[in-house]
Amino acid sequence: MVRIAICAPGKPLKRDRADAVEALVAGRDDVSLHFHDQCFIHDGHFAGSDPVRLAALLECANDPAFDAVWFAMGGYGSNRIAAQAITQMDDAANAKSYLGYSDTGFLLAALYKHGIGRVAHGPLAGDIKHEGGAKTIERALDWLKGGEAGLEPHLDNRPAVAFNLTTLAMLVGTDLAPDLAGHVVMVEEVAEHLYAVDRLFFHVTQHLRGIAGLRLGRIGQVPQNDRPFGTDEVAIAQDWCARSGIPYLGRAEIGHDAANRIVPFGLEARAPRA
Repeated sequence: MVRIAICAPGKPLKRDRADAVEALVAGRDDVSLHFHDQCFIHDGHFAGSDPVRLAALLECANDPAFDAVWFAMGGYGSNRIAAQAITQMDDAANAKSYLGYSDTGFLLAALYKHGIGRVAHGPLAGDIKHEGGAKTIERALDWLKGGEAGLEPHLDNRPAVAFNLTTLAMLVGTDLAPDLAGHVVMVEEVAEHLYAVDRLFFHVTQHLRGIAGLRLGRIGQVPQNDRPFGTDEVAIAQDWCARSGIPYLGRAEIGHDAANRIVPFGLEARAPRA
């Protein structure tokens, strides 16, 4: 039995989504879920104030009764508590798996930088909302149990990481950012104009020299601009990689959607759970 604690470092989770996820695992003996009450708090944009969200994260991470911490939702906020969280995590936190994406990439990065736990970019609990969301949740649970069926298919013998592009652009150059030299970096984005994607790549690639290469995930729900940008997301990524001397490695099976595959950070996190 893998015991999974769920908290919301950014925005709150809707109760019906938690109910739907719990219904998937009802009566099962391979996983158990505990949704922290903090997931459902509404405090402006956030699932509780910074101290409330920090406390919930630490309760989940430092409780030896749990094997994993699964992030409920993205939404801005995890960067506001990540540095404090890292300094207060203990040996129990170090033994856990951590799974999420989008804004929770700030926490994933900080955990990876400090060698805490087994970290991966992959579905959030709230992704049950997507069409086909049940399969998305099962993919996440499989990895949290130690499975490999949901891994991103282009992983090779090099360490990899994955981030939302906006999150990575805000992360690089900060104290939360890990050293990504020699890594394959995968990025995805949602609901940004192509000119904004271009601008994000301009910034990000300045900080990624020395990586093994970049893979481009899905750039979804691109808004209609008042004029066409004149090129697509692949050409944008290829252009900025070429300008920065970064190998462009092709596409990646990640995105803000039900098909989002799992990218463990580094090589050790790919090993099955003991």
